[in-house]
Amino acid sequence: MKPVAGPAALCTAVSFTAAVKLDSFYQKSPSLGAAGRARVLPLPAVGAEPRGPGAVLRARTMAGAGGRAAASAASGSYTGRGSSTPAVGGRTEHTPRYTLGLLQTPHSSESTGGACSGGVRPGSSSGEGLAARRAAGNSAVKPSVSERGESYFGDKSSCVENANTLNLTSSSSVQGLNSTCIGKTPLSSGRSGCRSHTPLMGYSVTSSSAVSAHTVASVIVAVVEGRGLARGEVGMASIDLKNPEMILSQFADNTTYAKVITKLKILTPLEIIMSNTACDAGNTTKLFSLITEHFKNVTFTTVQRKYFNETKGLEYIEQLCASEFSTIFMEVQSKYYCLAAAAALLKYVEFIQNAVYAPKSLKVRFQGSEKTAMIDSSSAQNLELVINNRDSRNGHTLLGVLNYTKTPGGSRRLRSNILEPLVDAETINTRLDCVQELLQDEELFFGLQGVISKFLDTEQLLSVLVQIPKQDTVKTAESKITNLIYLKHTLELVEPLKAALRSCNTQLLKAYYNSLEDTRFGIILEKITSVINDDTRYTKGCLSMRTQKCYAVKPNINEFLDIARRTYTEIVDDIAGMITQLAEKYSLPMKTSFSSARGFFIQMNADCSTLPNGQLPSEFTKITKMKNTYSFTSADLIKMNERCQESLREIYHMTYLIVCKLLNEIYEHIHCLYKLSDIVSMLDMLLSFAHACTLSDYVRPEFTDTLAIKQGWHPILEKIAVEKPVPNNTYLTEGNNFVIITGPNMSGKSTYLKQIALCQIMAQIGSYVPAEYCSFRIAEQIFTRIGMDDDIETNASTFMKEMKEITYIIQNANDKSLIIIDELGRGTSAEEGIGICYAACEYLLNLKAFTLFATHFLELCHIDALYPNVENYHFEVQHVRSSAGNKEKIAYTYTLSKGYTEEKNYGLKAAEVSSLPSSIILDAKEITSHIAKQISHRQKSTPKMMKQRAAYQLAMRLVQTARNSRLDPDSLRVYLKALKKKYEASCPTPRENDEQQ
Repeated sequence: MKPVAGPAALCTAVSFTAAVKLDSFYQKSPSLGAAGRARVLPLPAVGAEPRGPGAVLRARTMAGAGGRAAASAASGSYTGRGSSTPAVGGRTEHTPRYTLGLLQTPHSSESTGGACSGGVRPGSSSGEGLAARRAAGNSAVKPSVSERGESYFGDKSSCVENANTLNLTSSSSVQGLNSTCIGKTPLSSGRSGCRSHTPLMGYSVTSSSAVSAHTVASVIVAVVEGRGLARGEVGMASIDLKNPEMILSQFADNTTYAKVITKLKILTPLEIIMSNTACDAGNTTKLFSLITEHFKNVTFTTVQRKYFNETKGLEYIEQLCASEFSTIFMEVQSKYYCLAAAAALLKYVEFIQNAVYAPKSLKVRFQGSEKTAMIDSSSAQNLELVINNRDSRNGHTLLGVLNYTKTPGGSRRLRSNILEPLVDAETINTRLDCVQELLQDEELFFGLQGVISKFLDTEQLLSVLVQIPKQDTVKTAESKITNLIYLKHTLELVEPLKAALRSCNTQLLKAYYNSLEDTRFGIILEKITSVINDDTRYTKGCLSMRTQKCYAVKPNINEFLDIARRTYTEIVDDIAGMITQLAEKYSLPMKTSFSSARGFFIQMNADCSTLPNGQLPSEFTKITKMKNTYSFTSADLIKMNERCQESLREIYHMTYLIVCKLLNEIYEHIHCLYKLSDIVSMLDMLLSFAHACTLSDYVRPEFTDTLAIKQGWHPILEKIAVEKPVPNNTYLTEGNNFVIITGPNMSGKSTYLKQIALCQIMAQIGSYVPAEYCSFRIAEQIFTRIGMDDDIETNASTFMKEMKEITYIIQNANDKSLIIIDELGRGTSAEEGIGICYAACEYLLNLKAFTLFATHFLELCHIDALYPNVENYHFEVQHVRSSAGNKEKIAYTYTLSKGYTEEKNYGLKAAEVSSLPSSIILDAKEITSHIAKQISHRQKSTPKMMKQRAAYQLAMRLVQTARNSRLDPDSLRVYLKALKKKYEASCPTPRENDEQQ
């Protein structure tokens, strides 16, 4: 692959040697039709200085007029990038496309503002502010000259490549949350038209309002596929804009690309990047077509194939990956496709976000497809794992049942674990040990829960800290100050967390305690407290947080900052004094209030009748009334607010320079926060599991080669129902791995099938399970075919949708799969439906997968005569006569029993309940009886078949006993004798043979 430039070739770099002036131009795009146009974003001219971290930090810390003028001129070439607002120093601010970080302070609608302590007002605040800015800028520490020549990605060829444009094409007319459409060079694909960008939530929208705010799409994914003989080998790289972690994946997929689609559904991407060669006109790849079909509301962007460069990808990872995760090099150095995807992804993120990641700041990890179980998106929807099918806002999902997390990171981890359960029994048991200790040690549980609940979104905080903005704006200044306060708040919780873990006994909790012994936590906190006031805290309320930011830096560090703060204090005092005078003047109960939108304003609780002529004095403007509360302002107060804002900008700017210098000093130690983030989210999830156990009688699962559940029940139904659901048993082994379930409508078949899948998932994520006892075989894949709906979007009828779903299962299932099929072949005639079911069952019987098949085709039950590994079960019902004695009704017991149902014509009985006219019911019974007589021939087992079945079942029981038995010799002897008697009873006697012959 041809070498290309680093991410500097993606975006316009800021040159400190000369101002680069480039105009954007338009050209027609065949992908958008004759009327459509795509904008080409130009890149720096040849000779522009590479954009590296040295340049970025230098831009941030230089406050001199020359440096800022050059930066301002160069930044002008960022065109079509979104809204432009005034920045620090009078430059134009180009906002990032996606603002998902901790960029804002907590807001409250209105809060009462108290007067601040006063001070001596300087003679001229504006003059002092300018002097302060220059003095602070000159005092800032500049990076060494050696940094200037080093590219952020160590890319020496970027000067040449900067002369070229990066060809990007997006199919979305609206690219982000607050940006305008970014057009790019033509897409050679035949797709046409723009569509509004609505981030696809897939099944990422949680059903719990407590976590819905944390599941907004924020992941950008790059996907690339091998060509020629390597077709089917797929590389993926994803980065979450709210979490500085890049995940690399590479795996071989089949022609359905099931693994790719499933991984993308779980990631719920905000934007997907692919090579432009994947969608060449007339030569669109199948992968591209499938992705665009499944993710219709996700923004697609195509990048020139040359930017998918594995050599550059490895270089970028070497320079960006934090030292703690350096083992990634050994894992991915031969994974060419995921490295190529990483190269394009990192360039693109820098381009759209107008920011770069600090060197050695990213967590990079490789995630193969073999480490987690695969649950396709259809199964996740059918099982209602994270979203309820009827109402997406309620909590009747598996996530809603288990989600008692206290932090956004814990909620995200729980969701990802539910969608991708573990397949390593040792790791699962380690989690279960922790949950068990939390349940047994009440002091540990409440101690940890109390500390964890105080943590903010650590992952998102870390993401913002390691991104270095390319422009210094008021918004970025305020954001950095806020995040430093958040960081101080987070680090102050490390010691309480250690104290809570000190007495733990399990291996994982001890490992977490040892990780918190890292001295870097103390080093960072010490550096922060040397600059930031000890009493600076994260507080709720916009005015409280504004005050915290204003007085965050200790006094006497910057003389001009102290002056600006005194000025701000005096302005606030003047505002409070002015409102007090107005209250005395008009004899009205006025008080000072504050909101982030209005600034300081006047609020008053008074009845309209107490006002002169029922109106406020004429000098008050912008009057709003809610019940008896008036909110208003005055011309003088508006001017005072403007002075206050100007003073605040001066404070933020000077504080920002100090904060940037402090962050430069702690960047080398900040990697320990990755460990802290991981610890907090994992502990939060484990506490959530323990909490869920305290609310119901869950039991710890075991992992063997058998699926055995004693008296298990549906976890979601338990949350909904008034009474506890009826529990049932489940038993599947290698010898009895196919279960056919029959029973009348509404007897509980679908609920039972979903219950087994949910219990399997709960066990594999490390949670206790709703049962008296349970043992599971690790499932590498979980498939479901549930429902009788058609699909209008894909023009698929009910039957066609059934066929697509069973085809997907047959093509992807293996011996370690769990397969749930609730009805098949119901969308066509009975004869064809039975034939399809029979053929599908015979195919699945050749696998060692655990399969549960619910059906109304009773003819299917006789397949056990041919296959000894088939078991029949049914849901019992009782017939109850009405008080009048003339009508018989069905009473559902919801109890599972062995054998197939003896109920006949239960569909007609259900029809009777639905108030169908009696004449139609009688006709239907007569016709059914007539047809049944014509086709009523049953397959019967021959003596030879019965003997073979008994021998097969005996052999499988002996194998299972040899593998898993914990019985003492005497008990084992008794058990084996019982097996022998059961075998003899199952074999037909010679007399029975003669009778049957």
